Amino acid sequence: MTSSAASSLLFLRMKTLEEAELCFPQLLNSSCSKATRPQSVSLLIYIILSSVSLLTVTLNMLVIISISHFRQLHTSTNLLLLSLSISDFFVGFLMLFLMMLSDGCWLFGDFLCTLYNVLGYIITSASVGTMVLISVDRYVAICQPLQYPIKVTQKRVQVCVCLCWICSAFINSLLLKDNLEQPGRYNSCFGECVVVINYIAGLADLVFTFIGPVTVIIILYMRVFVVAVSQARAMRSHVAALPLKRSVTVTAKRSEMKAARTLGVIIVVFLMCLSPYYWVIITGQDTLLNASSAAFVICLFYFNSCLNPVIYAFFYPWFRKAIKIIVTLKILQPGSCQTNML
Repeated sequence: MTSSAASSLLFLRMKTLEEAELCFPQLLNSSCSKATRPQSVSLLIYIILSSVSLLTVTLNMLVIISISHFRQLHTSTNLLLLSLSISDFFVGFLMLFLMMLSDGCWLFGDFLCTLYNVLGYIITSASVGTMVLISVDRYVAICQPLQYPIKVTQKRVQVCVCLCWICSAFINSLLLKDNLEQPGRYNSCFGECVVVINYIAGLADLVFTFIGPVTVIIILYMRVFVVAVSQARAMRSHVAALPLKRSVTVTAKRSEMKAARTLGVIIVVFLMCLSPYYWVIITGQDTLLNASSAAFVICLFYFNSCLNPVIYAFFYPWFRKAIKIIVTLKILQPGSCQTNML
């Protein structure tokens, strides 16, 4: 082969690689290719993801400040909402990195890729665990109301939440041990962000992170729903005959059922956003998805973190009141933590 022919082939090869839009153009033979899409579509994706990320971080920060600052909101149920909001808050930051994966390129190196995935696994597991704790909390409150103040104390809830996060971090660190020891070992090209766990570990993760918790949540909430409906019928049929001194008890029961209904909506929305992600894994379609489709499934799961505070604002008057106090900076006034929020 003549030198001119070799030069021509090299030129054609470089032209083909340039047309493929490599993640790292300087690494011709080892760089991954970007997802090809119109620039307007890419810009729209970036705007949507960055907006949702900012909104998720802001709204969940408002929830965290509200529950942490106002003493009247220091209840067992709200401590669980605080744990959920903390996980949702971090999800908002993870969505910023998801923008990079939407075009099939990871530009931050193998270590940050592994760290990003490990944190994603930990936060996801902690969120699911918190949902189970919320279901248990509502089950005891509705089905065993007399024992609720004894069984569900703030100290016990704090211990359960801490154990939930610690166990999540420990278990997922074990599942991703190989990836942590050698970041990027499963990447096939530069610009790829892949973590791999073996079949047994993946099956265990699927059972303990999705199938098991979802089964527990559904069973508990079916029981809560049945008891709540029966209690609502009983209250409606006897409310006129109740003496005035028992009206406080009726109001308390209504409050508990309203909380159960609100948290039920949160769980339903959570499962709707969670299910597509795990359905892809269960059916084995994760290897068939392109970068954009995979990013969409993950984004749908993460979008739940933005919806939770919206649900709080819609159902909880105390959250709307807290937002008003925070935005108007009245929270900086002395004694604001003693404000009546209910």
